[in-house]
Order: sequence, then C-alpha cells, then structure tokens
Amino acid sequence: MKKSLIALAVLAASGAAMAQSSVTLFGIVDAAVTRVSGSGAGHRVGLSSGSNSASRLGFRGTEDLGGGLAASFWLEGALNVDNGTAQGLSFQRRSTVSLSGNFGEVRLGRDYSPTFWNSTNFDPFGTRGVGQALTYDNFGFGTVRNSNSIGYFLPSNLGGFYGQAQYAFGEQLSTVANDKAGNFLGGRIGFQNGPINVAASYGQWKQAIGASNVAPVVLGRDLKVANIGASYDFGVVKPMVFAGQERVDNGAAGNNRLNSLLIGATAPLGAGELRASVARYDLKDSANDFNKFAIGYGYNLSKRTQVYTTLARVNNKGASARSVAADGLTATGVAPGRNSNGFDIGVRHSF
Repeated sequence: MKKSLIALAVLAASGAAMAQSSVTLFGIVDAAVTRVSGSGAGHRVGLSSGSNSASRLGFRGTEDLGGGLAASFWLEGALNVDNGTAQGLSFQRRSTVSLSGNFGEVRLGRDYSPTFWNSTNFDPFGTRGVGQALTYDNFGFGTVRNSNSIGYFLPSNLGGFYGQAQYAFGEQLSTVANDKAGNFLGGRIGFQNGPINVAASYGQWKQAIGASNVAPVVLGRDLKVANIGASYDFGVVKPMVFAGQERVDNGAAGNNRLNSLLIGATAPLGAGELRASVARYDLKDSANDFNKFAIGYGYNLSKRTQVYTTLARVNNKGASARSVAADGLTATGVAPGRNSNGFDIGVRHSF
C-alpha cells in the first residue's frame, strides 16, 4: 500500500512538472516559381524557397520555474524547399536559451541583430522574395544575425515601450592585429500602442570590413548601422516608412556611406493583403545609386496557408549593378546602370 501511494505521488509530481513545461514543433514551408532578369544579362526561371516567409523547421519550449521566472529555448533552421536540402539541422536561423521574468529576458546564443528587426518589420514584404527591401548587407557583411551573442529584452508591461540590447563576441585571439573583429554592440527601442508602431536602432560591428591578420596585415574597418521605422494602421491601409544608414569608418572617400529611404503600405483586400513599396538607395558622393519598386498580393486560403505573387523592379544609376534576387534562385546580374526585374508566384504553409 505504501509503495502504491509513493508511486502515485511520484506520478502526480511528474504530471505537475510536465504541465509547467511545453515543447512545440513549428515551421513554414514556402516555395514559388520565380523569374529574375537583368538588362544585358538575360533571365533565369526556377523555383525559389521562402519568397513570402523563410522556410524553416524549429523547436521551442518553455519551463515555468515558479515565482514568475521561466526558462526557454529556441532552435530554428532553414529549409530549402526548392531542392530539399535541410540546412535547418545546423539551426543557424536561431539557437538561443534564455531566462525571463518581471525583469525582462536575458537571451544567449545566435539571434537576430537589433538593427535587422527594423529592416524587416517596416518592410511590407518582410525582407523576403523579389520584393524585399535592400536595406541591409549592402557592404557585403552579414548584419541579419549575430552568433555568440548576449541579449537583453525589456519586459512587456511598460505601457507599449519595448527594446533590446545585444553584445556579441568576435572570439578573436588577443595577439592578432584584428583582435576585435566580429565584436558587436547595439540596441533597439520602440513604442507600439494600438495602431501606431515606431522604433529606432543602432549597431556597430568592429573591424568587420577588409580585415586580414596575415601579411600584408590589413586593419578591418568598423561597420555602423542606424535606422528608424514607423507605421500606422488605419484599418483600410497600413502605411509605413523606413530610413536607414550603413557606414564604413575609414572607408574609401566618398563610397563609405549608404542612405536608404523606403515608403510602403499594406492593405486588406478581399481574403488577402495588398503590399507595395518604393525605395531609394543613395551612395554618398557617388552617382552609383539605385531605386526599387515592388507590388504584391497574398490570398489567404486558410489561417495557415496563403498563395501570393510579387512583381519587382530595380533601376540602377551610374555604375550601380544591383539585381533582383530570391533565395534558391541565383540572380542573373545586370549591366551597370541598367534595370533588373523579378516576378514570383507561390504558396506558403505554416504549422
């Protein structure tokens, strides 16, 4: 009898512990038939992956530790639907563990940079597919995510104010010339209440551009990114604006600063959403600028499934040669100063 009571008590305790924990399998499978072309460079037609939302597979979980404290994990990796490869096994989209409570959240691991959040949240196309804003990585350095990061997020009960700070270790040897290469420090602060949302961010990657520790030694140049975005949901239309700057310190004179300005909107239309944006990218002290226009529509077949289509065009000036691109389909390139076009039609399913 005593053994039975003990067994029942253990099972009850185990059930209570399991009730305080949760693990979720989630993902998105997104693929589109896409055509990209560039003046003077021909065109290419094929299947792209994640043109509306990045295809992914992930696991996330939370455990209630009591007293308002919780432990969480998030493992998320990319899937290439066009060819079936699963980079997601590396979980490079996000791999974090965190503790949260009334104080906010402390998060460790590979995570999105604060500056990227503004780029994607105030882009009607969410920085995906042929319509995505070209407001990041214009100097060839990846600014979307940071590995080896420590992040802090404000609690959610601050009357609409939100924010985060992040530091990432470059993990360089102290004896090399570029011992700070890859170190990052940045943050984001915003306010969202009802229909209004506005946020600003700033980040700096140390010795990120052109660094070399072998002869001839080259000291890397710092990359600084600042941006601000805002949107207001009127119900019938949600306009948004984004302004950003990417700057390379000690870069080549006249070619070390890129200013961007995007104006866009989303609007409910039938069972879906209309999306449009127009953007200008201005390379300081240079005529090599480019503009981009995009328009698209997504039709919701259900809460989890959407079919969509997007049309985009990049107009290059001077010697600029930016081209429309999509994940899984290599851009054709474009002759300097000419135009590039893109079109996709696809389906997205989330689970």
